[in-house]
Amino acid sequence: MGAAAVASHFPGFVNWSFAEGHAHPAGTPPPPRKYQPLFFTVSEYAVITKLSELIIPTDETPGAREAGACEFVDFMVAHDVEAQKPMRAGLVWLDERSRREFKRPFLELKPGEQSSILDSLAFRAKHRAGEDAGREFFERVRGLTVMGFYSSEVGYRELDNPALRSWGLSPACPHTNDRAHAHLPPPKWAP
Repeated sequence: MGAAAVASHFPGFVNWSFAEGHAHPAGTPPPPRKYQPLFFTVSEYAVITKLSELIIPTDETPGAREAGACEFVDFMVAHDVEAQKPMRAGLVWLDERSRREFKRPFLELKPGEQSSILDSLAFRAKHRAGEDAGREFFERVRGLTVMGFYSSEVGYRELDNPALRSWGLSPACPHTNDRAHAHLPPPKWAP
């Protein structure tokens, strides 16, 4: 959450917004209409966008697209020099694998073809020898996508986080007639 809190101050996000965000002061310029990637090229960013949508798809609930998780991934990689080379190498690996297996780049593959490549990276039971670089890349993208989704307003709402609601009384304490909890036995760890 700390990294997401730092990211929340970046004015270039279009869709991603921090779950614990705050109102911006009057006179703050509106967000741009289209996100401009900070690290990835336009074509690389399109792949990152697709991957984030496959990792947390939109179904009856919002997914990575609605949360702007791909913007978060780009922002985080742009500010992590150690992640940049492996991410670029992973994108190259994914493109080479797609072309070798299906004769087309990843974005041009049918959904089943995309899944067949990603399944062997995502699920231990389906790992194949020689795909270490692909697995490392996918783990990085998945980790950042999940972090971006669940630290966003959209993800926080999907978690139904109690911090988003106002409580008159603590929802964790049903003992309204015994606030000192005198009726409860002492804790097991007490001397």
